[in-house]
Amino acid sequence: MSERTEWQFSDDRGQLSSAGRRPSRVLAYVQAGATLWDHGIRPSGIFGSDHDGESPDRAKTGALPLTEVDYLGAGSVLDVDTLLRGGPDLVVAVSYGGGHVYGLAPETAKHLEEHVPVVVIDVGRARTLADIGDRFAELARSLGAEEGGSAATHDLQAARERLRTLATGPSRPRVLALSPAEQDQAHLARPRMWPELRVLAELGVDVLEPAAGPGANWSTVGWAEAAALRPRILLTDIRSNATPLDRLRSNADWTALERAAAVVPWNPEPVCSPQAHAHFLTLVADAVEAAQGR
Repeated sequence: MSERTEWQFSDDRGQLSSAGRRPSRVLAYVQAGATLWDHGIRPSGIFGSDHDGESPDRAKTGALPLTEVDYLGAGSVLDVDTLLRGGPDLVVAVSYGGGHVYGLAPETAKHLEEHVPVVVIDVGRARTLADIGDRFAELARSLGAEEGGSAATHDLQAARERLRTLATGPSRPRVLALSPAEQDQAHLARPRMWPELRVLAELGVDVLEPAAGPGANWSTVGWAEAAALRPRILLTDIRSNATPLDRLRSNADWTALERAAAVVPWNPEPVCSPQAHAHFLTLVADAVEAAQGR
């Protein structure tokens, strides 16, 4: 598609965005920006959510060159004037369902669309990780990216097959995904609600399901209850809004968990590219292989 050709893209709300030429100054939610970068599209700017702060969360930014990409901030500072500061000709946002723009106040998102096209990609539980990845790839191609590299696709397939083989081995180590919440609590992830965790389950990994109760995405429990699940592998949330692990050292139940299980970093807002997903699957496979050898 040449720049002289009218650009169009239908997003996951079913809303058609169009422009007289292909957008070249893309402002994106940090997860979307990192994913587009892996596809060869450099965003001019990124923004965060209410979970983020004055600096970009390195757990979410993937391979983005942060010295070259403007970070506009997060939360209440994200008014329309701030978002338009760099003159974007396209905004790429994400949604967790219902078409709601994640990270922006509803009124801000509404008024933003009066000035610039906004494309929303659904990254919620209703979509598979493959579907999400395909949509980002389709968007990237519309913005000028070349077809996905065969090397990244090959690496992802190899990582999937390796993990599938290990998961069907003589033992299946129990895997628990969680987000630390201060010294006395943990948010245990409900695997079916997170596309990346569903992939692990589909490949045969024994991803533990918290007990039924309140909380659609997470079950909030004390560390003793988490330890009672006896996981061999812990997928721990490394985003900046999660409690750093070094602040849990005084908690005996966490210490027992850490001694008994391998700790693997997990970003619940993953970069949705083949290379990023392959890297995550490789980390999990390494932990499964090590646990089977113990």
